[in-house]
Amino acid sequence: MNVHGIRPRLRGAAAVLLLPLLALTACGSGDTGGTAAVGAQASPAPTDDPVAAVRKVDSAAALLPADVRKAGTLRVGSSVGFPPGAYYPNGPDKAPAGQDIDLADAVAKVLGVKLERQDASFETILPALGSGKYDFGTGNFGVTAERLKTIDFVTYINDGQGFAVKKGNTELKSKVTDLTQLCGLTIGTGAGTTFEATLTAQKGVCAKAGKKPYEVKVYSENAATLTALQQGRIDVIMSTINGLRHQAAQSASQTAFLGEFHRLDVGFAFKKGSPLTKAFQAAVNELIKDGTYARILKKWGTSASAIETSRINPPEHR
Repeated sequence: MNVHGIRPRLRGAAAVLLLPLLALTACGSGDTGGTAAVGAQASPAPTDDPVAAVRKVDSAAALLPADVRKAGTLRVGSSVGFPPGAYYPNGPDKAPAGQDIDLADAVAKVLGVKLERQDASFETILPALGSGKYDFGTGNFGVTAERLKTIDFVTYINDGQGFAVKKGNTELKSKVTDLTQLCGLTIGTGAGTTFEATLTAQKGVCAKAGKKPYEVKVYSENAATLTALQQGRIDVIMSTINGLRHQAAQSASQTAFLGEFHRLDVGFAFKKGSPLTKAFQAAVNELIKDGTYARILKKWGTSASAIETSRINPPEHR
């Protein structure tokens, strides 16, 4: 979960090592400065391709505006940072892979269009939608009441907020269900994310409880967040449920997942009033109906986050 304009791709061997390991913030970008995280390993992508068999569905494609159907292309701002959402399994100069990549590609095939994917940092995608730079954005964007004021969403999965610590952590061993459990600790998270917003909005809970406040450190690169955890500069990471689960399952990650904190619907993001939302909703629902959706989620280990039907602008989970 990161943030910038067109994201400079991570460079060299450090990028190959770091990106597959990090499930640190529901979106992100930035340069690592060449600092490798402890225990980082490259992680190959699954080889099955459930998107290959997807075909155009005329009824869904007919919902696209006529000019889009004629042009045959859509521009997508894509935040590529960590598995299972979107990452570079073969290095930053190769094609990205992940759940978000497969779902966007499958939707495009249902609608009969090609995608022009631009690698962008998380925090810059939503503002760029309003300027017309992208037709839609991907990056594990959670649907929140604040974002709904300026952004339209078409949901495709249910993810949310969770916490992780370095294995062997002696201060936090159980599931985090209340932010007062974090009082006195230093929390690392991604810039421009729902995590940063939640931690900032709730920063007074510790004082009300008569405890020392927690400190929040914000990073614009997932790799930097994990490195900070490994080196003891932060005590806990707040990031996506699916990302942190994936990371903790990697034997070299040296992290432990502390459970779900707050669930959020996640969706493709569009400028407010976009004429594309009904077509995208229809496409996602076609993928759910024909089983492609379930196969994509199974491929990336996120089946527990499946939705039964896609919705446009659902209210935020409370």
